Amino acid sequence: MNIPDSLEQLPTNGTRGRVYGEPYRTADGGTVIPVAKVRAGTSTPMGLFVIYGGTARWVPAVDADRIALIGVITGLLSAVIACLAVLRRPPWPDLSATSAAWRRRPRHTTADK
Repeated sequence: MNIPDSLEQLPTNGTRGRVYGEPYRTADGGTVIPVAKVRAGTSTPMGLFVIYGGTARWVPAVDADRIALIGVITGLLSAVIACLAVLRRPPWPDLSATSAAWRRRPRHTTADK
């Protein structure tokens, strides 16, 4: 079985979890096949199969907005956690009058002997 015959057998109706789009021929002789995942009537792009010179390779679809959102949320969470840690226990030394540094121990006097 060669590649053109196998392209005709790809499911395109979306009954399975994965849908293969129509193969496109490029100007330089390559073939591009889009792949999507179907859930609840909506499709999410997964990537492309690129066939060129008898070899096929997978090119995943990367959602840069989702990656950026994860980075922003991670930064905000770390800032909130750091603020809560500073408010709970500040990084400077405890200089309140009730701290152990201000308490005096009773001195032993020589008159008590």
